[in-house]
Amino acid sequence: MYKISARGQYALLVMEDLADNSAEKFVPLKLLSHRRNLSVKYLEQILIQLGKAGLVIGSRGNNGGYKLSKPAESYTVGEILRSIEGNLSPQTPLENNTVVSEGSRTFWQGFESTVNSYVDSVSLEELANKNKDFVGFDYCI
Repeated sequence: MYKISARGQYALLVMEDLADNSAEKFVPLKLLSHRRNLSVKYLEQILIQLGKAGLVIGSRGNNGGYKLSKPAESYTVGEILRSIEGNLSPQTPLENNTVVSEGSRTFWQGFESTVNSYVDSVSLEELANKNKDFVGFDYCI
C-alpha cells in the first residue's frame, strides 16, 4: 500500500502553518522549524522543493522567510502532496511481462481515482480553518 512519506506530511503541516499567517508576511524559517520541532536544514529542503513547485515564495534577509505564493483557498492537498511525493498512485509498477486481469486493472484505476479525487477536494484553507476551531492547538504533531 502506498504511504505518504514523512516529508510529504511535513510539507502539508508547514503549508498549513503558512496559511495561518498573513499572506503579506514572511514567516522565518527558524520559527517554522521551532513550531514543528524539525531541523532547519530538513525543513529548508522541503521548502525549497515547495518553492520550485511555485507553492511558496522565499525571501532572504532580516524580514525574510517563507509565505504562500497564492491564497490558501487556491491550493489543494493533492497539489501540495504531489509537489513532494510525485504521482499519488497506490500501486507500484509491475514487471513488464506480468499479466494483469481486467478486474484487477479496473480496481486499481478506481482506487487511484478515489484517492486523487479526495486529496484534490480538500483545500489548504479548509485544513487551516480546522486548526483555528481546535481548542488547544499549539503547533505540535
